[in-house]
Amino acid sequence: MRRALDQARLAYDQQEVPVGAVIVFENRVIGEGYNQRETLNDPTAHAEMIAITQAAQALDSWRLIDCTLYVTLEPCPMCAGAIVQARMPNIVYGTTDPKGGACHTLYQITEDPRLNHRCTVVGGLLKEECASLLQDFFAEQRAKGKK
Repeated sequence: MRRALDQARLAYDQQEVPVGAVIVFENRVIGEGYNQRETLNDPTAHAEMIAITQAAQALDSWRLIDCTLYVTLEPCPMCAGAIVQARMPNIVYGTTDPKGGACHTLYQITEDPRLNHRCTVVGGLLKEECASLLQDFFAEQRAKGKK
């Protein structure tokens, strides 16, 4: 999760919402990313999506079986859907997302028994540090008069 926080800080430095993600396979990082929606003008450029793409390329497979995703913020519905589609078994996130969380808060996509794959999801790892980074970012944005 510390490495995911490092990725989130890279996003912060680029005026992106500070979310970072890291995917681990056999104790090595095979994908990592941070939010780049503003930079790439791409609504799908979430940290998780970037990390998933890198991990799939590293394994030469869309199936991310035996991988663990570490992400600083609870995944949104899009990212949770991609996680399920990638067959990723484990997700660890830092802080909940009360406005868009799709693992525990608003939806439980990653654990929905109606879907063909489910994930083990653990929330709260380095929760305060992950939440603080987001709170600082949005306070700074409000002070600048940005949405």
